[in-house]
Amino acid sequence: TTIAKAVYNSIAHMFEGSCFLEDVRERSMPYGGLVELQSILLSEILGVKEVKVTNVDKGVNVIKKMVNGKKLLLILDDVNHLDQLNKLVGGSDWFGSGSRIVLTTRDKHLLIAHQVNLIYEVEKLDHNESLKLFTSWNSFSRNGHLEDDYVKLANDVVDYAD
Repeated sequence: TTIAKAVYNSIAHMFEGSCFLEDVRERSMPYGGLVELQSILLSEILGVKEVKVTNVDKGVNVIKKMVNGKKLLLILDDVNHLDQLNKLVGGSDWFGSGSRIVLTTRDKHLLIAHQVNLIYEVEKLDHNESLKLFTSWNSFSRNGHLEDDYVKLANDVVDYAD
């Protein structure tokens, strides 16, 4: 997600329209979640305040029609189901030349099933890098250094996450 955000922020200006849909997995789960994501996607790429989508199938048709031929940057973060891809970005033939669709997922098979052209696997952090990242976020540290009482706990958390 962090890498995808950095990419988005650095190149979005090079496209006719762009959209970063964060946490697709969670946001698509409630009833109407995909419709809401379709509406957000359309609003952002068209640069309008709100696009009303009444149901998923109509949303697919509207997205396909509105993005046709446009050079777009779309980032879908934390995708976990093929249906999310089909309903939000369909196929590569929907988009104009030079468009880029970036997907983040924990499921490589999902990318293969959607016939993604290029897969970039982020390398796992080693123990020290993980500990440094954890302490930078953690409220038990001061200036990135853990207080002595929390060193073992932090190491246990990093080991568990591994």
